[in-house]
Amino acid sequence: MHENPVQAVPDDHHAQLVADTFRLLADPTRVKILWALLQGESSVGTLAELVDTTPTAASQHLSKLRLAGLVESRREGTFIHYSATDRHVHRLLAEALSRAEHVTGVAAPDAPHSYRA
Repeated sequence: MHENPVQAVPDDHHAQLVADTFRLLADPTRVKILWALLQGESSVGTLAELVDTTPTAASQHLSKLRLAGLVESRREGTFIHYSATDRHVHRLLAEALSRAEHVTGVAAPDAPHSYRA
């Protein structure tokens, strides 16, 4: 963070992009899928199992994340592998998840965070 922000208030376009990103991340399953993908590439079936949802639901969430540019896919034979590489989103999620640890009392104020970007 900058001590003195470059702009005191974001312009309309940037504010809208941020709001759109937050809206997309407002779903717990998408947060879990995205965090898992930030740890490494995965298939729909593996992701569904990791986040405790159906492959169909995972696929629908991945479609939204891919359309938003937060997830990439590559085909290998009949399998599609997904990955997330946006470092900005990684840092954003790490901070939000670390805050959740503090709010729930899982982490002491000075304890290292379980979630790191």
